[in-house]
Amino acid sequence: MVSTSKITTIKIDKETKARLDKLKVHKKESYDEIIQKILYVLNLCKASPEEAKSRLLAIDQAKKLNLLKSKYQKN
Repeated sequence: MVSTSKITTIKIDKETKARLDKLKVHKKESYDEIIQKILYVLNLCKASPEEAKSRLLAIDQAKKLNLLKSKYQKN
């Protein structure tokens, strides 16, 4: 968890927020976690595009798994 003394507020467009929301793997994932993930993959693309692709696929699979779990729990 991030210390509150290190937290700042940034303004983003509503469309940007909606795009970030679509990248969440789970409901409680923070925007900071999403942005850190994006930056990690971006930097990884420079060093190892194939590893970056694998990481993106893993994130996508985790997101799909969490969606299935949430649907199963609702029923």
